[in-house]
Order: sequence, then C-alpha cells, then structure tokens
Amino acid sequence: MKNVQIFPLFSRLIFPPSNPHFLKSNSTFAGMKKALSIIFLFCTIQLFAQTQRDKNLVQFSGVVVTGDSLAPIPFTSIMVRNSYHGTVSDVYGFFSFVARMNDTIEFSAIGFRRAVFIVPDTITDYRCSLIQILKTDTIRLPEVTVFPWPTKEQFKEAFINLHVPNDDLTRAQRNLNKNELNYLAATMVMDGSMNFRSAMAVQQSRLYYAGQVPTSNWLNPIAWARFVEAWQNGDFKKKNTEKPTREK
Repeated sequence: MKNVQIFPLFSRLIFPPSNPHFLKSNSTFAGMKKALSIIFLFCTIQLFAQTQRDKNLVQFSGVVVTGDSLAPIPFTSIMVRNSYHGTVSDVYGFFSFVARMNDTIEFSAIGFRRAVFIVPDTITDYRCSLIQILKTDTIRLPEVTVFPWPTKEQFKEAFINLHVPNDDLTRAQRNLNKNELNYLAATMVMDGSMNFRSAMAVQQSRLYYAGQVPTSNWLNPIAWARFVEAWQNGDFKKKNTEKPTREK
C-alpha cells in the first residue's frame, strides 16, 4: 500500500486493477511490463557505471612558485600528458582543475625548467593540493653580429672608401660641428632629470592655487605691459620652424 500511495501511476502499471477497460489484453500489459523492466535495468547500469567512473576524479589545486624566492609564477601552463586537458595559473600562481588519479601533470613556464607530477591513486577525499616549485632555466643563445651592409662585398667597398681624419683637430671640429649640435639638440628627448623637473613645476603650480580660484591676467596691467613690449619687439612674428638637418 505504501508503494501505491507514492507512485500511483507506476503501481497501476505494475499491478493493474481488475477493471477490464483498463487493459485490452494480457499481451499488451506483458509487453509494457517488459519495456519498463528493460528501461529500469538500463538506468541502473548507467548509474552504477557513472558512480564507478567518478571514483577516479580528483580536484587538483595548487600554487606554482620559484625555487629561489618562492615568488608566484603567473600564467604557468599546466597540462595532462598526452591530452588536451589542463589549465593556466593566474597572476598569483594559483590553479585548480579536475584530473584523474595516476595522471601525469606537466608544468611549463618561460624561463623555467619543466616539472612533472603524478597524481597519487591513494587519495580518499577526492582532493589533491600541491605547491609546485620550478627552477630557473638559463638559455644561452649564440652570438649574433649585425652589420649595416647586406653583403661582405659592400662592406669591403665602404670600408676602403671610408675617409678617417688623421689629426685630433679635424675630429674635434667634426664632433663640435654647429649643425650637428643643433640637430642633436632638436631631436634629443628629455632625460629623467628634465622630466622630474617638469613634473615638479606642474605640481608646484597646482599647489600654489590649491583651495582657491587661479588668478587671471586679463586685468593685470603688468601682464599687458609685457605683452605690448613683446609685440613691439616682434616676438610674435612667424619664425623659421624648419628642423635642422644632419650633415652626412
């Protein structure tokens, strides 16, 4: 009676009432009962296989660090050998993905040696944590010499036709050439000290007017006097803005 109350429809199919209008023939009921039995057996087998298969799955997590300072190694490639399954560590060197017992995990990062870890098959709580240490790898590249000439023949011709001054005075005059210095002064970017001074000047100007409205020179007679004087001196005339050319 308890099964009939919980599963009324299923119970009516398994244990039909004595009403002759419910089923037309005993053969139809037997076929339906057989089909339900096959479906129930198939679902039981699938559930058992899924349970057996999930026993080998492990939540594999950990951190990848360096061997000398234990600093995290970001974006480390973590892959299962002979498969396309894996992940990449984040900026803190942390990773986490689902693996299987006895899987061979390979760790690789640029500038570090590869490392291998085998997930043990004695895990009982389906979790595995690891602190993987990678050692730095120094790659020595062969020396490469860059020449401004594509062939040795052109280099030989340019070297033969090269005119080198013999005395120190000629070399000094060439190094102190006016056009050369103007070209270097116009094209040279600001160095660190100049950038620092410029930033400090801007900050000082902002702090000078901090908490108040900046002054306007529209009603400043001294500023107008300087403007008229510069106008009379021709300071606002169009100047030659052509960049100096470098002598070859």
